[in-house]
Amino acid sequence: MKTSISIPDDILKIQKKLCTLQINSKQYKKYSKILAKHIKKHNMKKRVNSNIKTIEAIQKISEENSPQ
Repeated sequence: MKTSISIPDDILKIQKKLCTLQINSKQYKKYSKILAKHIKKHNMKKRVNSNIKTIEAIQKISEENSPQ
């Protein structure tokens, strides 16, 4: 199983905007905070999906191993 890792468009857009700004400017700090929030949200979604898949796999295995 090969899964492709894709970066959401909103994160890419914010990164492109950060590239155009001067470091340590007010706008740069603002956009870096926004970027951090988006990345954190994206990572949490990935973690939740991974946990759901793990739980489903465990349930499937336990159903197969349960005596009938």
